[in-house]
Amino acid sequence: MSTKPLSQKSKRATSLMLSTHVLAEAKELGSNMSKVCDTHLHELVQQEKEARWKSEHAHFINAYNQTVDQEGLPLDAWRTF
Repeated sequence: MSTKPLSQKSKRATSLMLSTHVLAEAKELGSNMSKVCDTHLHELVQQEKEARWKSEHAHFINAYNQTVDQEGLPLDAWRTF
């Protein structure tokens, strides 16, 4: 999964409450908190969007899979591999 680099103009300051011991260890390791939080939040949002899409389209996916199970792939007769 790739993350899009964001320009400074597309970012906004926010306030977060983080565990003091985790924050201290992360700072000790030289982690960029903004980048880490932004990247992780981006990944969580993408995962949630994917899960919702799969849920919303489950009926179509199941119907398509049943069709493939019964009839095979649509262009299977012309496969050369």
